[in-house]
Amino acid sequence: MNKLTTIRAAMAEKGVDGLLLSSMVNRHFVAGYNVHEGLAVISQTGARYFTDSRYIEVAQNNLYGFEVIMVGRGISYHDLLKAAVVDFGITRLGFEANDMRVSDYKGYQSVLEGVEFVECQDIFPKLRGVKTPEEIAIMKKAQAVTDAAFAEMLTVIKEGMTELEVAAELVYRLRKHGGENVSFEPIVVSGPNSSMPHGVPGERKLQAGDFLTMDFGVKVQGYCSDMTRTVAIGYATDEMKKVYDIVLKAQQAGIAATRAGVPGCQIDGAARKVITDAGYGDYFGHGYGHSLGLQIHETPSPNASNQEPMPAGAVCSAEPGIYLPGKFGVRIEDVVVITEDGCEDITKSPKELIIL
Repeated sequence: MNKLTTIRAAMAEKGVDGLLLSSMVNRHFVAGYNVHEGLAVISQTGARYFTDSRYIEVAQNNLYGFEVIMVGRGISYHDLLKAAVVDFGITRLGFEANDMRVSDYKGYQSVLEGVEFVECQDIFPKLRGVKTPEEIAIMKKAQAVTDAAFAEMLTVIKEGMTELEVAAELVYRLRKHGGENVSFEPIVVSGPNSSMPHGVPGERKLQAGDFLTMDFGVKVQGYCSDMTRTVAIGYATDEMKKVYDIVLKAQQAGIAATRAGVPGCQIDGAARKVITDAGYGDYFGHGYGHSLGLQIHETPSPNASNQEPMPAGAVCSAEPGIYLPGKFGVRIEDVVVITEDGCEDITKSPKELIIL
């Protein structure tokens, strides 16, 4: 997935003749591969990637469209950057203002005299927000890993396990089924702890009558998956079943409203209306969803603050929830790909209430 052509078109629109990529995630996006250490510079006529001896071979084997050059003793990043700017004739250099340390910025300025630095952070959200078919295929693989891990977890979870033990078993199975790494530290919370949307797993033991919420994801080829399921341990009370059913209906309403051209706030509103009409509006505090890709939270997002139309090709979570402090919480999360006439739910795990 070489995106140099796309990036060069965006550079032309910004009026820059060079682009400096210092963040790992945007280097990965443009180069199509994650080299942990490095610096890239792109012009309309060439592209160079600088890294050290630890990563030089993997960079040479995987970064197509880039001239890969090794830094080392007597050859610094500053030296190679300065040479590239001279060779490419760069006079206006775009950079990632949100991802560059002040000390690095000053260092680059000091060696690139006469070069104008132009903030270009805003070109990436739009480009990364609409996924290519190749990116979507990878994200489907990542989502399938979460599905496989969840299916196996249903045979593992037992009363008496601690939240930390459940989290450890979950991470193992995410890796076992092909995840390269978790896309975030899993949220595993039970009983009254499940009322905390981003609670941290601890020593609490699962008890009969608990809700257990698991929010987890993996990375495959650098792209994230995300999924939440809430299951009951032993039994569920009538109140638990009622709240679960409301959250499920809210998610279904949000998914039904999701299609290209619909503002994010309307998608959020469709799900939120179900919860509000049921009398639980005060207990759904977070947004309905977020985009994801190379990072677990990207833009654009189907939430109440986004009044812009959602584009086809965006990959978003659908995760309404109800959280009753001191009692329990329920969240159900799938990931969907937005299309012109609706959306494709790429999470295949069952969503009806499961009692273990």
